[in-house]
Amino acid sequence: MKLQTVRTSIAKFLNDEDGLTIVEYAVAGGLVTVAVAAMFVLLGGEVNTRITALCAAVKGAAC
Repeated sequence: MKLQTVRTSIAKFLNDEDGLTIVEYAVAGGLVTVAVAAMFVLLGGEVNTRITALCAAVKGAAC
């Protein structure tokens, strides 16, 4: 009787799709995190370039 209960529990666990949904959300969250981090890196370089150009223009105008 116990062996049948264990088999039923294992079969129920393997057929359960709720865990798969959690994994899908985790993967999607990871991809969004990577995309946001990449955008910060790309925009950070662009912002740095613009601020450097602005500072150079201000220093040139002050002279």
